[in-house]
Amino acid sequence: MSTTPSKLNELAGRAGKWLSLSASAPERHTAAVVADRFDRITWRDTYEQSAALRDLAEELNERYDHTAELLTDAFLAAYKVGPELRERAEMDPSRLVNHQVVNSLVESAEFAELRRETVGDPYAAAMAVLAQATALRGMLERSRGDQEQAEQAKKARQDTEAAATAVGEALQQAAREADEDGTVPAPAADAVRQAIEAAEVAEAAAQQAAQDAGQSLAAAVPDIRAAARNGAAKAAETAREEAALMRAWGVAPGQLERMPFHQRAGLAERLRTGRLAQWAELIGRFRQMAGGERARKVENAAGELVGVTLGNDLSRVIPSELANLGLPELRAVFAVRYAAGELMLYDSQGEQATGQGAVIACVDTSHSMYEAAPGGVTREAWSKACALALLDQARHAKRDFVGILFSAADKIQVFRFPADQPAGIDGILDFAETFLGGGTSYQAPLTAASELLEEEFDAAARTRGDIVMLTDDECGVTEEWMRGWKDAKHRLGFRVFGVAIGAPRAAEAGSVLEALCDNLRSIEDLTDVHAAADLFRMI
Repeated sequence: MSTTPSKLNELAGRAGKWLSLSASAPERHTAAVVADRFDRITWRDTYEQSAALRDLAEELNERYDHTAELLTDAFLAAYKVGPELRERAEMDPSRLVNHQVVNSLVESAEFAELRRETVGDPYAAAMAVLAQATALRGMLERSRGDQEQAEQAKKARQDTEAAATAVGEALQQAAREADEDGTVPAPAADAVRQAIEAAEVAEAAAQQAAQDAGQSLAAAVPDIRAAARNGAAKAAETAREEAALMRAWGVAPGQLERMPFHQRAGLAERLRTGRLAQWAELIGRFRQMAGGERARKVENAAGELVGVTLGNDLSRVIPSELANLGLPELRAVFAVRYAAGELMLYDSQGEQATGQGAVIACVDTSHSMYEAAPGGVTREAWSKACALALLDQARHAKRDFVGILFSAADKIQVFRFPADQPAGIDGILDFAETFLGGGTSYQAPLTAASELLEEEFDAAARTRGDIVMLTDDECGVTEEWMRGWKDAKHRLGFRVFGVAIGAPRAAEAGSVLEALCDNLRSIEDLTDVHAAADLFRMI
């Protein structure tokens, strides 16, 4: 040990590096994804509303380090429009494993696919995190050794910073003991030199620890990337399935965005686990088919559009003919062709004009409706899917819709969806999931339907309602009831469409169903939604 006094400026020169390190150590971040306060508020609100997220956070926190930040990063990476990741050098060494996990997610094509469903949607982003829970556990478990190395690197860095601080303190003490010409007593000078040597040793150890941690993490990168891809792919599939389920049941994205988190989570669970959940694809195809048939309809033209013909019916004139009226020099030509019956008109055939009153679907829910046809579709599923498409049809035409579920004479349940009120998804699901069981009675549901149309006529003077009878059975009606039925039908002007599902005998000539209906068809292939397509052009 030196016993020679030293000049203060000489000691300060040797300590300069450590003084700057102590004074200007860069900020190290614990979050990999750059977030503003609004992002943090969104995460906090979502976290507070999701018991599943909180349970996952508690589970991971018991087994691994720094998982709160990892879940936040995974959520924001899925939620933000353009997630920005910090550079590795900006990260706290203990969070480098988190950074690598999130970086592997963001770089994968599967995660880009997932973000199609989650960007800007806190609920969907939260569900994506939950869907990746298994992958996150696997990545954290495989990275245990890497995390330990990262913790050692962090401690070594902290030791270096502490050593740098000690250099500064020793130099300050030396400055206090220096005489007027800057000479520092030997003990104080030696204290500065020892602090510098300790800092140099700590720095070397920190560099080695950082190198070891980097090499350890680099070796784990391929496994982390593979797990990230698998987790993102699973989450993307889950998100697509839920989105498809919502679309099949007619829940629009705008409705979902306005829905509170707990309500949306409950709805998703109900749709996944409800009795008709397995038939969501069938329901979606029915609704798509009905939408296509609506597009084919021509306003104010009776029947199915089959081409163009000549005539003078102004209600069916094609647009190009009407355009001639906008040109003064062609108006006379239009008048001559009108007088001669030579205007080009939409040609249609075979169907009546659409109704104006309520659309009423009478759905048989007797025990036999449980029966599945070849292809696995039950009669109940087909009839409920058709009824839900009829609900869409009524909403589109601004007509009331009523669903009447029936079985035996004393078993009937009515679900009303007025045109001037929103059709809530809870009411739609109650209608779709209710099953009464028992035998079959035509009189009870048809009586209820005619009474509802009578009420509508009395209240709003609307006639020309439509009743659709969906059944797989045949049964009798009394003569007295039949007379009353015919009187009501004549007075109110409603039409009756019959659909015999998997029961061709019920649609045979001379059957009771034929006597009740203006239009009757038999459906035997329950996988074919287009077998009922003409209904949606007439109703």
